[in-house]
Amino acid sequence: MAQITEKLPISPTYKGEIRRGADGRLMVLDNDEMAKARTDGASKPATMIVGGQEKINTITEAAKQAQDGEIIEIRPGDYRGQPAVWTQNNLIIRGAGVRAVMIADGKSAEGKAIWVVRGGNVRIENIEFRGARAPSGNGAGIRFERGHLVVNRCAFFDNEMGLLTANSPEMMLEVSDSEFAAAPRHEGQLHHLLYVGAIGRFVLSGSRFEQGYLGHLVKSRARENDVRYNLLVDGAEGRSSYELEFPNGGIAYVVGNVIGQSATTDNPELVSYGAEGPRWADNALFFAHNTLLNDFHAGTFLKVWTEKFPGSIETWVINNLTVGFGDLNSPAQGRFEGNQSAQRRDLLYLGGLPLRLNTSSPLRGSVRIPGQARGVDLLPSAEFSFPAGSRSIRLSNSLAPGAFQ
Repeated sequence: MAQITEKLPISPTYKGEIRRGADGRLMVLDNDEMAKARTDGASKPATMIVGGQEKINTITEAAKQAQDGEIIEIRPGDYRGQPAVWTQNNLIIRGAGVRAVMIADGKSAEGKAIWVVRGGNVRIENIEFRGARAPSGNGAGIRFERGHLVVNRCAFFDNEMGLLTANSPEMMLEVSDSEFAAAPRHEGQLHHLLYVGAIGRFVLSGSRFEQGYLGHLVKSRARENDVRYNLLVDGAEGRSSYELEFPNGGIAYVVGNVIGQSATTDNPELVSYGAEGPRWADNALFFAHNTLLNDFHAGTFLKVWTEKFPGSIETWVINNLTVGFGDLNSPAQGRFEGNQSAQRRDLLYLGGLPLRLNTSSPLRGSVRIPGQARGVDLLPSAEFSFPAGSRSIRLSNSLAPGAFQ
């Protein structure tokens, strides 16, 4: 039954988004600061220009000549068979105008990826990666091996691994407003669209994942994960396993996402936490305001493998919206509240998906503000924006379950 709106707490004033600084401390960035952070790479003049008609006309040569602090601008076009290893620090690599396309064309850097990145601090913007293959079966668009990597407005299609990282707790990966799709259909192989190894921190926002095949859409072994405002929906042609997996637990904030599996899924569970047991000392899952879509005839929306952990796992499952058949079970320890189910006919379609509750839905106003977990707000301040990205939202007192208000 819907709660009376007047009894709900007053919606808090939006102050910005929480981010963790280089020193590990949490800080709040307002809209202007967030916009600056997202466009920081585009506001600085290029120090190297790469293109078919330029002095440096291949990506391979650019990577060899680049110096620390370089700002590299790549002209639009297809760059075939030009693998690169980037070892420089404080590097910005950006596509100019129409997205530049890196096509593997049967070649790879070090037998690993189209690009191998192991500089200390690297930002990559507006670049597309296609067709990565490697003898190991793990050919990646980007293989990230050291430091801090930011990927913004990029695309990864038809790669054995879209983006694959090494395993080091000193590493940090941030992916925003990007697209991952079209895993190769190789029987007997697990190709993940995004595979994050045992790194220190992983942030994913405003990004779209679809058309997996046997592997997962997103898999992360990171110590700390912040996954917000993404669209992880396999689609009619997809056959992925998990849509989102944290096999070794860790700290995971999963807020404001749309997560959906197809009728031809290879695994009836959408989200999995802890299937391989713990790697990190601290393990907790905070799962709030997600919209979970299931086109399969049965399934489990969220599976927490508590039996694999010697101690209990703190799990908060709050204000999620489920659509389709499946179970969303109360955790052994934590909070389970405000989770609701809806029929497709009760939802407005966005991008061909049933996502937003009708304005007259009795579920509007039926949930309360989820609060904070370890100082991190679980109330969404944005929502996914098609085709990829996110937009800020302001919440009314009639708070709705799910990712869209």
